[in-house]
Amino acid sequence: MEVKPGFKQTEVGVIPEDWYPDYIENFAVITTGSKNTQDRVEDGQYPFFVRSQTVERINSYSFDGEAVLTAGDGVGTGRVFHYINGRFDVHQRVYRISNFAQRVNGYFFYLNFSTHFYNRIMQMTAKSSVDSVRRDMISLMQVALPPTEVEQRAIAAALSDVDALLGGLDRLIAKKRDLKQAAMQQLLTGQTRLPGFSGAWEDLEFGEIASIRNAKVVASSVPSGTQCVELESIGGEGSGRLLMSTDATGMSSKYSFKKGDVLFGRLRAYLRKHWLATFDGICSTEIWPLIARDTRLCGAFLHLLVQTDDFVNSAGVSYGTHMPRSDWTVLKKLPVRLPTVPEQTAIAAVLADMDAELAAREARRDKIRDLKQAMMQELLTGKTRLV
Repeated sequence: MEVKPGFKQTEVGVIPEDWYPDYIENFAVITTGSKNTQDRVEDGQYPFFVRSQTVERINSYSFDGEAVLTAGDGVGTGRVFHYINGRFDVHQRVYRISNFAQRVNGYFFYLNFSTHFYNRIMQMTAKSSVDSVRRDMISLMQVALPPTEVEQRAIAAALSDVDALLGGLDRLIAKKRDLKQAAMQQLLTGQTRLPGFSGAWEDLEFGEIASIRNAKVVASSVPSGTQCVELESIGGEGSGRLLMSTDATGMSSKYSFKKGDVLFGRLRAYLRKHWLATFDGICSTEIWPLIARDTRLCGAFLHLLVQTDDFVNSAGVSYGTHMPRSDWTVLKKLPVRLPTVPEQTAIAAVLADMDAELAAREARRDKIRDLKQAMMQELLTGKTRLV
């Protein structure tokens, strides 16, 4: 491959001629913690880094300073990274990379390391996943470094600003999502009424007004081009978004659904997977296509009902399995309170506006996240120089 003037080919890829690759062990100390998960303390004084992206709390600290942390094993192996500058404690199977040489900016290293470490450990195993990280996987990893700490700091500052923006958007989205949940709780129980509506709501059981479109089909008999929705295709945590769909060709027995049906993920209901169908298709049998079976219920309000805590809690039947599936004989008896269809429609419109605002903010966040990835590709390889 031809290398452009001003660049050179190295083991870490093509980098500027004045950049250099170096092994992590040459500029940082690598060690592990000594604590166990059960040492965490709710509302503890210091951050406690375990084998998860979630940061716990603890009342002790084993280190005070700048460090990068990554899980040594567990589900997040090669994908869990943290940066901190302060007092903290560490799980015994979490690696702490710290005590950086003066020529290395810690946050620049964090950005570089978290971008490339997973690919490195995947190249060192013959399996499709990595069970654990050995110390030498970190210590003998090479990182491309700009010649001065000043340039590293400039890159780190630019990307840190984007991280701060993303963090602010994430917090705002979480707040808006909480506000929507609070509004749903008020509006779907009649505790708060919209202007122009009054009168008592009707007390019913869920099975009286809704049912499953129990129409199983063999995918081989479905016309070519029919779209199939799998459980993984639906966004979790109540996003209500369809992430993708696939062609049904060659798939096994499925449910058919129609535009306007409410698709609800019955496997592990606590994941809150739901979608108001915008086209006809087929779906996995781990999804229930729910329909309004009574003229007293409109589809948009049905979609709201499946998002309530009462519905999700009633749907989360386990029967001793780690993969709980919803039981219709239980769910159909769920008590629900139903206003008139015009009030249902008005409530759905208010909450749809909140959903639209959430979706717009999430789209902006996703766009900025993509921009950050593009910036990292340019800045961490020296394709674009800031100094």
